[in-house]
Amino acid sequence: MNLFGLGPMELGIILVIILLLFGPKQIPKLSRMFGKAVKDVREGFDSANDEEKPAKTEVLSDNDTVASSEPTKSESKAE
Repeated sequence: MNLFGLGPMELGIILVIILLLFGPKQIPKLSRMFGKAVKDVREGFDSANDEEKPAKTEVLSDNDTVASSEPTKSESKAE
């Protein structure tokens, strides 16, 4: 196992140093905060990718009608 060029001995030393710096009570809080940050970054990338995708357009024949979820001008004035 060679994660980022680090072997198991180096990873163990890093984990011991983190434990000494933050203490056993802070480690779960730090891991939760790290997990939330990763989740937020992923959601940000996903939403940015969704915005870049072009909307699908459908070809309609002359007899087809399209129902719109947005109110028309007359409907919005009535409110």
